[in-house]
Order: sequence, then structure tokens, then C-alpha cells
Amino acid sequence: MEKVLCVLFIALPALAWAEKPAPKPADYTIVIHVQSSRMAPDCRVGGNGFCGWYLSLNVLIDGKKYELANSGASFELLRVGDYKARIVKEDTMKLYEISRTYAFLFADGSTRDFFVAGESE
Repeated sequence: MEKVLCVLFIALPALAWAEKPAPKPADYTIVIHVQSSRMAPDCRVGGNGFCGWYLSLNVLIDGKKYELANSGASFELLRVGDYKARIVKEDTMKLYEISRTYAFLFADGSTRDFFVAGESE
């Protein structure tokens, strides 16, 4: 019994660190056209006054204009063009509000999440 527990204690952290399975391109059925990409300052009130950056995208999704943001961005801009995406989080409880997060799939198989930060006509 002790050997089994020992194996579990060793194996479980290894499983947790294992790589995520590769995304399935067939799951990314939404086409998002990025019209512009820019880094914007993220200076939150309070705390230590640290200012960071977030990536802001102006996009078209099914003919509608949105601003998408990613607060975990580094200093690389996303090139304009078409990207495959899927919805990973959505709250549609109230018809007059939107809360949605898209996962973009990139050519190298990596993904990045962007949340809806604005909507316009």
C-alpha cells in the first residue's frame, strides 16, 4: 500500500506539469478579422501604482465591430488579418450585456485568450 501511495505522490505532480493536449483546429470555427492592434497602458488605481500593458484589438466578427483585449500580453503586437477562434467563456444571462472570451488559434498551434472589452456600430 505504501508503494502505491508513493507512486501516486510522484506521478500526480508529473501529470499536472504535462503539456496540454494540442488544440483541434476543427473546434475553431469563428473567423475574426483583426483591423488594428496596439499596446495600451494598464494603470490600475490603488495597489503599488504599477503600470503594465495590455494588447487591444479592433476586430470584425460576423460583421460586428468589437474591441478585444488581452491583459497577459507581452510587447508583441498581433498582425492584422484573419484568425480562427472559438468562444471559451460566455455569459448571456442578460440580453443587454455582453461577456465573452475568445481563444485565438495561431499557425504554430498556440492559443491566446481575448475578452470583449468594447462594442461599436
